[in-house]
Amino acid sequence: IERNQNLERHKDRVRENLLSEIGEIKRRQRTADVEPVFAHIKSNRNFKRFTHIGIEKAELEFGLHALAHNLRKKSA
Repeated sequence: IERNQNLERHKDRVRENLLSEIGEIKRRQRTADVEPVFAHIKSNRNFKRFTHIGIEKAELEFGLHALAHNLRKKSA
């Protein structure tokens, strides 16, 4: 078994950032900003899985779902 020292260094930096005071504030803000949108798209729009294969197509598909979500918010 080999350990990737570069990966371990990055993981330590991420852990430090997440546990810092600013990291905690940003994590709390994420629950208010981002997570409800994903929940709405999954449950109310019945989006359970991507229908296209490939990262580019999946990104486009999710972008269209996000666009529809934002347009619906603007029109209401």
